Amino acid sequence: MRDNQGMWELAQVNIARLRAPLDDPILADFVAALDPVNALADAAPGFRWRLQTEDGNATAIRAFAWDAGTSAGVIVNLTVWDSVESLGNFAFSGPHRDVLRRRREWFETMREAYAALWWVPAGVRPTTAQAEQRVRRLRRQGPTAYAFTLREPFPPPGGDPDPAALPDRRAHWTCPA
Repeated sequence: MRDNQGMWELAQVNIARLRAPLDDPILADFVAALDPVNALADAAPGFRWRLQTEDGNATAIRAFAWDAGTSAGVIVNLTVWDSVESLGNFAFSGPHRDVLRRRREWFETMREAYAALWWVPAGVRPTTAQAEQRVRRLRRQGPTAYAFTLREPFPPPGGDPDPAALPDRRAHWTCPA
């Protein structure tokens, strides 16, 4: 989905409800994987930006508190990519895929949407408040141009709305867990 390339970038948010605090031994392997996986993302083709504190800590970002339930808290991953393809190629390969395979060890199972994608003008960086709005809308209405998923993507504004024009990713973009 590279229509209007250069005019639009893909924002994505995903959240997870922690089974334990980040300093708990249950999460040690996850925490150990954060820096290496984030470094790979930062260097991945199509990667544009990742929300993090000044010292590079994304787990210190506080958002989605309303969604914590009885969990130990919610962690947020908010990034921008040049395309759906770039995001999917990174998310479902290599060490990131290895982390996805183990997510049930570290995070509570979520029945509702925990990830949302949407288009932003090139150079615009989304806020956590915008990310929360997108997840809430996706949960209420399902995938739309306002908030969608990798499984049901939408073209950027002004892009080809014909679903047949979208590449078929099912063969190599399968959730590993």
